[in-house]
Amino acid sequence: MTINMTEFETACRDFMLTTEFADTAHDLSHILRVVKTAKQLCAAEGADLEVVLPAAWLHDCVAVAKNHPDRPIASKLAADRAVAFLSTLDYPKDKLPAVHHAIVAHSFSANVTPDTLEAKVVQDADRMDALGAIGVSRCMKVGGAIARHMYHIDDPFCQNREADDKKYTLDHFYIKLLNIAEQMHTQSAKQEAQRRTEFMHGFLHELGREIGICD
Repeated sequence: MTINMTEFETACRDFMLTTEFADTAHDLSHILRVVKTAKQLCAAEGADLEVVLPAAWLHDCVAVAKNHPDRPIASKLAADRAVAFLSTLDYPKDKLPAVHHAIVAHSFSANVTPDTLEAKVVQDADRMDALGAIGVSRCMKVGGAIARHMYHIDDPFCQNREADDKKYTLDHFYIKLLNIAEQMHTQSAKQEAQRRTEFMHGFLHELGREIGICD
């Protein structure tokens, strides 16, 4: 089967517009950025676009809030729904297991190791969107959506306490965001992830200066 990628992407976009997104940090703009990054990584790494592209478009097609008890199985639910949707398009059946795995493995909460290049590309593309200026903005949006405080008043940078991102949005930087660059799988993603992480360190320093913690 020859896939018309333009028509396919239009179908995916229309399908995602039927999704009730978990929050405004995981909306269509997030999907579009992940798709863009996934295409770039796919080309650089020589991955199979017919696996990467549907997985990137559909990875969040089931919405589960970050603080919901079903969050660990959200990517499995999304993968199941994605495969069902792709089947209605007569998408090549031999691609579906790899698409399913790539969607399941993209999630932090699922804690599934990607075992294909395509799954690594999709995971890297999704996690890239948690870094840099976009990453800072999305983190703050999620924190507001689940009513977290921005930071611990007495120790905002977790210098003398254990980070707790269930209570404080800034703590999420130390638990997750500042470690993402080291966890990237593809060489193509590592350099950009490091650049974006440096921006985030700069943001934290400026924040500290503004609240009177840093010089």
